Amino acid sequence: MTSDAAPRWDRKMQQRLARGEAAALGELYDRFASLVHSLAHRVLDDEDAADRVTREVFGYIWENPDAYDAKQGPLRSWVAMLTQRQAVHRLRQAESELIRQGGDGTPDEVEEKVREASTAARADYIRTSMPASLRAALELAYFQRRDYRQTAADLGVTEDEARRRLRLGLQLLATARSHSPHAASPPGCGRAL
Repeated sequence: MTSDAAPRWDRKMQQRLARGEAAALGELYDRFASLVHSLAHRVLDDEDAADRVTREVFGYIWENPDAYDAKQGPLRSWVAMLTQRQAVHRLRQAESELIRQGGDGTPDEVEEKVREASTAARADYIRTSMPASLRAALELAYFQRRDYRQTAADLGVTEDEARRRLRLGLQLLATARSHSPHAASPPGCGRAL
C-alpha cells in the first residue's frame, strides 16, 4: 500500500457517502464499527450506551459526510474524534443526571471522571493506531514485564532500536493527556436518531 492509498480511500469514501451510497456506509461501518464501539465503551463502561453512541456516530457521518476534512487527517482519526466527543457528551449527561437525582458527586467529580475516561480512550486509540513495531515493543515491556534487553531479543532488534521504539511509543502515549475532552460535540451529533 502506498503512503497516499489511505487518504485516497478516505476521499473516495467521503465522495460515495456524499452521493448517498448506502453500500459506502456499510463498508465504513464494517471497517470502523469495532473501533467506535470499543472507544465508546472505554469512556462509558456500558454496553448499551456504547451501542447507542455507535449508532449516533454513524448516523452523523451519514447525514454529514462533508464535515470530514481530509486535510485535517485520516478518516479513521476523524471517526475516533467524533466517537470520543459523543461518548464524553453522553458521560457528562449521565453523570449530571445522577447528581440531579440526588446521587453522590459534584460537577468537578464529573469532569474528573470525564477527563480520566477520555484520556484512557485516547491512549487505547493511540496504542492500537501506532505502527506494529512500536506497539509490540510496548506490549513486551509493559504487559509482559520485559526490560529493553529482553524486548530487543524477543523482537530480533538491537538494544538501541528497542530503546528507540519504547521511547517513541511512550511519547505517543503521553499525547493522550495533552488533548482536551472539553471540545463540544459536532453539530447534530448529540441528538437522538
